[in-house]
Amino acid sequence: MTPSDRTRIALAPEGTADWLGPAVLAGGATIVEPPEANGLVWADAQDPDGLASLLDAHPGIEWVQLPWAGVEPYVDVLRAHPERTWTCGKGAYAEPVAEHALALALAGLRHLASFARAEEWTRAAGTNLLGSRVVILGGGGITESLLRLLGPFGCDITVVRRTPRSMDGAHRVVGEDGLDDALTGARLVVLALALTPATVGLLDRRRLELLAPEAWVVNVARGGHIVTDDLVAVLAEGGIGGAALDVTDPEPLPADHPLWREPRCLITPHTANTPRMAVPLLGERVRENVRRRLAGEELLGPVDLTAGY
Repeated sequence: MTPSDRTRIALAPEGTADWLGPAVLAGGATIVEPPEANGLVWADAQDPDGLASLLDAHPGIEWVQLPWAGVEPYVDVLRAHPERTWTCGKGAYAEPVAEHALALALAGLRHLASFARAEEWTRAAGTNLLGSRVVILGGGGITESLLRLLGPFGCDITVVRRTPRSMDGAHRVVGEDGLDDALTGARLVVLALALTPATVGLLDRRRLELLAPEAWVVNVARGGHIVTDDLVAVLAEGGIGGAALDVTDPEPLPADHPLWREPRCLITPHTANTPRMAVPLLGERVRENVRRRLAGEELLGPVDLTAGY
């Protein structure tokens, strides 16, 4: 395929061209309608049926760029079209999400959630992040950014990932078989991994009870990684210090859910990466992947169809 053959990019659904069109043009491509396209930038995070219909109607589309890091709604579509090249936004949003994870960790360990709700002077509470034993589940871009941010705190950090390899800032990287040992006695656990059948319910009561009594769990990944009923029970019993959740299961969390009333729980409404933060980051990912496609270079954020992310 010559560079000129890679320059025909469609944008969907309707309205996508208004905010991602400039990125496609900046990457060196031409924006065309789907029947003429060999590449597609798809910008709806929750419409797999719409994408499947478009791809079925236009077999000439060889490459699809998805908008977010999490591709769970699209896994069936991806696997139905293995002949196509798939990329997503994984890694593009790492910096703001890692920043939010650090903010939640500090707020939790320093007891800020309870202090913010108090209506009178209360007794001292909280513990240090400095020098703490930290476990990060997942070894992608968010973890890479978070390891850098944690550097000044002098933490003892273990990363648990599907395929162990050394990572800058981590004292050790272990596989999934080392998860229980890593969690035992940890003061901070951060979830920053993809949601797959193997990671659903990864943190249940048994594993939560392995943590230090003052430990905080920070989830900036997906709510399904934690067994919510188990978390509710462990928090109510005072088994851990608390949980700071940017994602929940179910999501949105119903107004009558006990986690809203749990003083050891801090909840943000999936705002680790807001649209205001995401749009320029996705635009840059699209621009760079269009440029790379034209140059015949490896694309960023490839989706592993076997792993599901």
